[in-house]
Parts: sequence; structure tokens; C-alpha cells
Amino acid sequence: MPRHAIRAIICCTTLSCSTLAVAEVEYFDSEQGRVSVEEIATGLEYPWAVAFLPDDAGMLVTERPGRLRVVDGNGQLSEPLDGVPDVYAQAQGGLLDVQLSPSFAQDRLVYLSYAEEGEGKAGTTVGRGRLADDLSGLEDFTVIFRQQPKLSNGIHFGSRLVFDGSGHLFIALGENNQRPTAQDLDKLQGKLVRIHPDGKVPDDNPMVDTEGARPEIWSYGHRNQQGAALNPWSGALWTHEHGPRGGDEINIPQPGLNYGWPLATHGINYSGQPIPEAKGKTVDGTEPPHYVWERSPGISGMAFYDAERFPAWQHNLFIGALVDQSLIRLQLDGDKVTHDERLLKDLGARVRDVRLGPDGYLYLLTDSASGKLLRVGLDASEGGR
Repeated sequence: MPRHAIRAIICCTTLSCSTLAVAEVEYFDSEQGRVSVEEIATGLEYPWAVAFLPDDAGMLVTERPGRLRVVDGNGQLSEPLDGVPDVYAQAQGGLLDVQLSPSFAQDRLVYLSYAEEGEGKAGTTVGRGRLADDLSGLEDFTVIFRQQPKLSNGIHFGSRLVFDGSGHLFIALGENNQRPTAQDLDKLQGKLVRIHPDGKVPDDNPMVDTEGARPEIWSYGHRNQQGAALNPWSGALWTHEHGPRGGDEINIPQPGLNYGWPLATHGINYSGQPIPEAKGKTVDGTEPPHYVWERSPGISGMAFYDAERFPAWQHNLFIGALVDQSLIRLQLDGDKVTHDERLLKDLGARVRDVRLGPDGYLYLLTDSASGKLLRVGLDASEGGR
């Protein structure tokens, strides 16, 4: 994909685009016209997730070493916010996802997921705190969920947070690279869990009355889930997870169902050997993936596009790729994936998070020691509007 850098008068980085500023925009060819990429903020250390504050107040960005920052409308980074919990910042661990409360306008609650150490190992923890009015920190941070037991030596924390239309909080978890635990209902590894915003378990969760099972479980048999988003047209939760060597997959998890790992997989071990527990690509009693990549792009972050700004992207799903160093565009017909295009390959960046901004642009985080927050759109002159 050819790339072109142009210094032009464009909308500034405020989400409302109410003023103009001079900034450098790069353009990359795509099937639907030129894709524009603008740097909003730089100097982020392994950023993991972004959330948009209301009323053009900026964005919250997590950095894996344990920092939460505000990016203001001019792309300036705040000092690290106070009140953020200590994190296990080893290997893949650290401060991970960030999500605003559905009633943020009233309660100002911010939810964080992070790796937490205990008894020599680590697991995924979720807590919430009130964002100070002056954006300086989180107040009264309280843990509402802990992955039990803690089994990670530094990898496969998963960790995406999504509120559904009824206010339940879904937490997409990894199996801590302890493969068999994804099938163990008495453990929270390799599970999608569903809780109330205060951490209590809903009475209608599928495992509430199952003897020996954790009542938080919504679905199981997952590997390392690093993407989750609500489908805006159906209201259903979609998740995606890393396979091993091959077999990254998208699922639409249904209550109480088994999504196969490690019994069913399209992948093999990184050594080239089969997964010891695997019985095939599909196994009776488990659900096949909704969509699968036989060759793993290393997926992370996902966002459905339902904004009006770029009609050509309507009914598309965008997913970041770490290994493939691209932004994956999946064209949808209902729930069916009909086309897969790789965008921004020439950017040469590992894409960690993808979010749809309130301005109709996509916002990406690049995964590196000098990570960036990027704003991505379609060039209007090429039919993007």
C-alpha cells in the first residue's frame, strides 16, 4: 500500500473538530479509497486501551507499566493519574483495559483491568474508581473482580471490558497459558464472565446453579481473549482470541457454551508440534469459531463501525493486528464475514487497540515503547464521506 505524507490544514485533535490546526497526515491506499492517519499523541509506553470522556474532555489511555493518562483535545499527555492500583508489570502483564461506567455522567466511575500478583503468580483483576472532577486521579478505587486462582507467569491475561445494553459487565479473560484450565468450570481461566457493575453475580448467569462451577462464568473454552465489542445492530457481544500458532478466532459467545480450547483448535504449538489436548479443528460438544484465521495475525482490540462520517465503512468490523502489523477490515453481511482487507501495512506498527470515536473516526493505539495514539479516517476527496 503506497503511503503519502502531506502537511495540511485539517481538523485539530479535538473530538468535535471545531477548530483548525496544521498537522501532518499520512495517506495509505485501500480498496475503498485513501485512508488518512494522523498522530494525536506520542510518547506512550506500551499503551493498551483508550476510552473517550464525554463533552470533548479528552481520552483516557492506559500504559502497561501502570500509568493512566488523559490525552486532551490538543494531543497533550497529562501526568500519570493518582489512585491507580499497583500492577504486575511483567511480560504481557500490567495495566490493561479501561472502560467508563454506562452512567458516567452521574457517577464518574472508571473501570480498569490489570494484572495483579499474588502467591508468586498473577491473574486478571478489575476495579473501579471515581474520576476526579479536575481529572487528576481516581478516588476510592475498589476491586470488584479477581480471576481465581492466580496461575499466570506473565502471559495470557486476556482482559477486555464491555458493558451490555442492560448494564452487565463482561470481562474477557485469558487462560494464563494453562491450557486445561479453560475447560475447568471451578476456575476462571479461559472464561468470559458476566457480573453486575459492583461485582455481584447476576441471578440468571448460566452457571449459577451448576454444582462446582464458578457462577460468574458466561462461556468457557477460550484461550487469550484480547478483543470484545457489542454489535450495534444486534446487541450481541462479539469477542476474539489469540490461537497458538494459527487459529486466531472470533466468537459470538452464548450463555453456558464451550468454545473448545484446548480440545478444538485450528492452530498448533509454536514448536510446530500439535497441541497435546487437541482432538481436531472441531469437536463434538464444543462450538466452532464464528470466523477463524488459519494463519494468526495476532489480533487485539476491535470496533464495529456504525457512524455516519464514512459510509463506505458502515457494517464493517475493525480489528488490530500485532503480528501482522495492520488494521484488519472485515466486511459484514448481517453476522457473516464476507471480506477481509488488511489496512495500514506500510505503517509498520503493531496495533493494540481500536475504538470508534464520537467524531466517527477510528482511534488506534500502537504497541511499542514509544507508542502512539492515531486517528484514522477515509479521505473525503476519495469518496470517504
